[in-house]
Amino acid sequence: MSPVARLVKGPKLAVVVDVDDEFHALRAEPDPVRRGRRATDLLATYQQRSVELARVRRDAIEEARDQLGGSYTEVARAFGLTKGRITQIRSSAPPAYRAFFGVGPLDVALPGRRLLDRDDVVIATEDDATGTHLTDEAEQLAFTVERQIIDPQQEWEPVRDAVVVCGPSSAHVGNMLMQRDPLLTMSLGDGARWGIVDQETGERFLSPMDDEQPRRADVAYLARQVMPDGSVVVHIAGVHALGSVGAAHFLTDHVASLWSEFGDCAFSMVVGGEFEGLTPTKLDVLVPPRRWSP
Repeated sequence: MSPVARLVKGPKLAVVVDVDDEFHALRAEPDPVRRGRRATDLLATYQQRSVELARVRRDAIEEARDQLGGSYTEVARAFGLTKGRITQIRSSAPPAYRAFFGVGPLDVALPGRRLLDRDDVVIATEDDATGTHLTDEAEQLAFTVERQIIDPQQEWEPVRDAVVVCGPSSAHVGNMLMQRDPLLTMSLGDGARWGIVDQETGERFLSPMDDEQPRRADVAYLARQVMPDGSVVVHIAGVHALGSVGAAHFLTDHVASLWSEFGDCAFSMVVGGEFEGLTPTKLDVLVPPRRWSP
C-alpha cells in the first residue's frame, strides 16, 4: 500500500483512500476564504487522528505486553522503542475508552426551543448544563468539541461523531435515532405522559416529575450506536430535560466499564436519577445496557 494511503472502514467494507488528495486539493484552492476555512477543518481532523493514533498505540502496548509475558521491556524491543519511551506513551496517551465516542472531532448537539415571543432558538437550563458537562468530559479525553443547537424546525442529522441530547418529540433527529433502536423506545401513554418503553417486556418507565405529587427525579434513555458511515452517535433523551443531566453524569462515570463490556458495539439502557437542583444525588440503572443484534 502507498505510504499516502489508508484504510477507511465502513460498515461492511474497507476502501483505500489517498489521504493526500484533500491536502493537495486544498493547496491548489484559488479562493482564500475557502482555502482558509478548509485548512481550519483539516487541522482539527488531522489533530484528532493524531490523538486516536496515540490511543491505538497505547492500547497495542498493553495488548502486546499480555502476549509477551507481561514484560514492557519485551514490548519496547518489539516496537523498536526504549522502555522509557514506552512508559511515556502509557502515561500520556488517551485511555482505550476514548474510542467510546469515536475518533473526533465531536459534536455535542442539544435541543433548541422556539418561544412565541422570540425569533431566535433558546436552550433550556438543564440542557445547557448537560452540554457543559459532556463538553468538559470530552475535552479531557482530547476531543475537539463543537456545540450544536438543534433547531426543532429543521431536519438536522449528525454528519460525524456526536453526542445527541434530544428526545423524539423535540426534533427530527431524536425520532430518527430512536427508530433505529430494536429494544427501547419513547412514546406517549395514558394521561399524555411520555415514557420509555422496553419493547421486549412491555415495561414502561415514567418520570416522577409527572406524578400527582411530583418529585425532583426523572428517567432517561441512553444509547450508543454506529451509523452506516462508521461514525459514532451517543444518544441521550430524558423524559424531561432533567433526565438528560442524570444520563450524562452516569455516562461519564461509567464510560470505561461500558467500553470494556461492549467495545464498538451498539447498545441502549435506561437510567433513573434524583436531583438537588441540577446535581444528581442518586443514579440508578432501570434497564441494564443490552447489546443490539448485528
